[in-house]
Amino acid sequence: MNKLPVHSAPLVPFTASGELLIGGESLSRLAERAGRTPFYAYDRGLLKARVEQLRAVLPRGVKLHFAMKANPFVPLVCFMAGLVDGIDVASAGELMVALNAGADTAEVSFAGPGKSESELSQAVASGILINVESEREIELLAKIADRLNVKPRVAVRVNPGFELKGSGMKMGGGPKQFGIDEERVPGVLARVGALGLRFEGFHLFAGSQNLNAEAVCEAQRQAYALATRLAVHAPAPVQVLNLGGGFGIPYFPGDRALDLQPIGDNLAVISERCARELPGARIVIELGRYLVGEAGVYVTRIVDRKVSRGQVFLITDGGLNHHLSASGNFGQVIRKNYPVAINGKADHAREVASVVGPLCTPLDLLADRVDLPVADVGDLFVVFQSGAYGASASPQAFLGHPPCAEMLV
Repeated sequence: MNKLPVHSAPLVPFTASGELLIGGESLSRLAERAGRTPFYAYDRGLLKARVEQLRAVLPRGVKLHFAMKANPFVPLVCFMAGLVDGIDVASAGELMVALNAGADTAEVSFAGPGKSESELSQAVASGILINVESEREIELLAKIADRLNVKPRVAVRVNPGFELKGSGMKMGGGPKQFGIDEERVPGVLARVGALGLRFEGFHLFAGSQNLNAEAVCEAQRQAYALATRLAVHAPAPVQVLNLGGGFGIPYFPGDRALDLQPIGDNLAVISERCARELPGARIVIELGRYLVGEAGVYVTRIVDRKVSRGQVFLITDGGLNHHLSASGNFGQVIRKNYPVAINGKADHAREVASVVGPLCTPLDLLADRVDLPVADVGDLFVVFQSGAYGASASPQAFLGHPPCAEMLV
């Protein structure tokens, strides 16, 4: 198999004619199976290969968790639950998916600001680990513990003073809605102990979508050092140390894939220190986008072709309503094109075209002036790197267009 010759080198293979293969099936065949466009397709083989790639470099004993917010498609979560050690959820809805997928409750954790009392009650009743993010949550958990006669399992999510340099989204450092500022944590730990909650550890997540291995390593070193300093104030020995993730994937021209080996080596050093300094603690790495992002494609069909003052526009039956990230409206500061292709036209003449969706807004732009094979009405247009923050992160009800389909192949 060759690899598709587009920027950012997606992992999805294709035939000599340019027909994409997802899970060994041609994209044209999958479109017939889906019964409609647009749709997302996720490749089981690529998901499994990514987990195996990580296992090969992670030290033995480091737990690998899937952050479900990246892709909560139920069949995919069920598949991932059989590959990873645990699931991290960000709502009661995701919690139910994780439990129904058969995830081990000992390895399910719940993070996110603004958890409701109902959500906290569900989490306590389920026996999962709750990453507390405010003093309010701690007081609510104490009330719930009395009512249910169950001791809640808690970890303190810490907002560190540092951030993950070069990350796409900064989740720690400075004022943040996430976690508890590190200088307040000793007092919070005292309160956790006074209320009789079951303290288990710390959660530190400094940022996401980083392609610089040394930046990731430095954040992990700082997170571990902070956890050891805070551990002296803990009401019980640390059992869990979640160092977050932040591993990025290449999306745009010039992006280079993250080098995992330095991260594995760094975690080996941290693990050795942890065995001495925090005996009994297990290190957790929490990844979402890195596990699933490159294993998915978004597929939409060209329904019209027009030229406006010399610029070619390919109009498709899906756009930002299904794939907000590709439109540049989900966290991009400066809009850049995802890697894209026209299915089955590897040897055709080429042109510069913009690909837009059917929505009545100029924001509905999937590819801006990219070099593509000359496309016709009926051709399938593909957006790669679409396995994370796709369907569930998009305004599918916007302007009343139909929702997209999803499949695991």
